[in-house]
Parts: sequence; structure tokens; C-alpha cells
Amino acid sequence: MIIIPIKEGENIERALKKFKRKFEKTGVVRELRARQAYKKPSVRKKEALEHAVYVQKLQVDSDKA
Repeated sequence: MIIIPIKEGENIERALKKFKRKFEKTGVVRELRARQAYKKPSVRKKEALEHAVYVQKLQVDSDKA
């Protein structure tokens, strides 16, 4: 359950924004989308490897700058 503490007189839009941010961090929507279609373990492994290479390239590029 997501609990959002709201201060006295706080704008409802701000509280809704906090809720949306907290909800995204839980990863519920991402997990639901991932469960809609089955991915073979080999495909998951390949995607994880591609992501790791991408992240490493970004880190190397940021170190050069």
C-alpha cells in the first residue's frame, strides 16, 4: 500500500504528483507489461547483456569528458 503524507494546506496536484512518482518507483506497471508476453530465458539474458554494454559505454564516455 502506498502512503502519501500530505501537509496541511498542500495543493492536491502536488500530492498527486508525489503519488505518481512513488507508484512508478514500485515498478508495478513495468512488471505487468513484462508478464503480458513470455520471453525465453536466452532472450532475457541477451537483452541484459546488451543493456550492460550500453551502460558501460555511457560510463566510459562520461569519464572521458
